Amino acid sequence: MNQLSVDLNCDMGEGFGAWQMGNDSELLDFVSSANIACGFHAGDPATMKKTVRLALEKGVAIGAHPGLPDLVGFGRREMAVSAEEVYDMVVYQLGALMGVARAEGARLHHVKPHGALYNMAATNTALSEAIADAVARVDAELILYGLAGSELLKAGEKYGLRTASEVFADRTYQQDGTLTPRRQPNAFIIEQEQAVQQVLRMVKEGKVQSQQGAEVSIKAETICIHGDGPHALSFAKRIRECLTAAGILISAT
Repeated sequence: MNQLSVDLNCDMGEGFGAWQMGNDSELLDFVSSANIACGFHAGDPATMKKTVRLALEKGVAIGAHPGLPDLVGFGRREMAVSAEEVYDMVVYQLGALMGVARAEGARLHHVKPHGALYNMAATNTALSEAIADAVARVDAELILYGLAGSELLKAGEKYGLRTASEVFADRTYQQDGTLTPRRQPNAFIIEQEQAVQQVLRMVKEGKVQSQQGAEVSIKAETICIHGDGPHALSFAKRIRECLTAAGILISAT
């Protein structure tokens, strides 16, 4: 019987120059893959290089985290963008991080859209297919991370990509399987043990309880821990400990 395994991913490199957000170096001790900002919603060349080097040093899989061109809103505000614009944005950002990684002797492992782009692509077929098309044309070996059950994963499969169904440790769910919008009450899970129990159930049982009380079926192949959260480091450490104690292997997809 094969051992159950899951990937732990974290958004990283979301700073600028000397100013850095979160605890990237420490978090890399507990996650198995890193989603590195590519300059549109956060990040810059120096930060990308630093984060790639840290991930390489700690044996963590390197992924691109392309977002909308919205530094002020940190890429979390929806924008009226066409599918062609999204395609161009993703190709551009993948190329940037791919160049940095190659210069450091590394290669990209996956792609995970950021923020509003991620959420828009979860339900918008045209945008999800633009992202998948961009990834497939740049490097068809890359794995596309997307919200479990989303249009983005369907698009990835359509374009011949490997996909990874993503779930969230610190977010609540709606009964249609989407995340509770950030501006709504109870969108975030603050209590560490609540997050741990949600993660264990999603991985072991393939279920999550929605805010409406309904049981939602969910596929958990990679778990996101937000690197900019106030308790990101303690969450990551505790979740890894509990998964390991439950006999679940932590490994990049």
